[in-house]
Amino acid sequence: MAKGILGKKIGMTQIFSETGALIPVTVIEVTPNVVLQKKTIETDGYNAVQLGYADKRESLATKPELGHVAKASTAPKRFVKEIAGEEMLAFEVGQEVKGNIFTVGELVDVTGTSKGKGYAGVIKRYNFGRGPMSHGSGFHRGIGSMGSIDPARIKPGKKMPGRMGGETTTVQNLEFVKYDAENNVILIKGNVPGAKNSFVVITNAVKANKPELNPESLA
Repeated sequence: MAKGILGKKIGMTQIFSETGALIPVTVIEVTPNVVLQKKTIETDGYNAVQLGYADKRESLATKPELGHVAKASTAPKRFVKEIAGEEMLAFEVGQEVKGNIFTVGELVDVTGTSKGKGYAGVIKRYNFGRGPMSHGSGFHRGIGSMGSIDPARIKPGKKMPGRMGGETTTVQNLEFVKYDAENNVILIKGNVPGAKNSFVVITNAVKANKPELNPESLA
């Protein structure tokens, strides 16, 4: 990671490009983030910037939280994350980070908590195949072999039924389509992890070229 911003997933819609092509996009609200802390190699061993998003009431914050955000002269935040990388050190504590940190056409990675799907079997959870559904077969949607006879036990990591979803998930190489400064929203091509109104982290694509800060974002 080198540059990024925190936001809230609003939902999905579609827009049309200049050539008339339909583009499915995810709408993410990116109310200006506040830089709460800067970490450098000299003081912390690595370069990073701590961002805060979405104000919360002071009555819901602990005294250490209140003291921490007071250094940035801002309100307590509901969602706090670090963005690692020296590029973000151009921002100062208390400064706002907006959606114009990215440029149109840039590739980004979006990280969020996937939707919880509850207890699921191996066919849904791990895409296992099923057995014959007729001709006298008694095996339909089971796990199948649990391992060889020799260990006489189930090895750790065996794929089995269990709770599915609710995990931190990243979708890579999504196109940054638009930034609407008036409504504080960005449009990203494709779908991103998480339910509506869930928090997400948008960073530059790690598999793309080295990112550069948009000079307008520092204004």
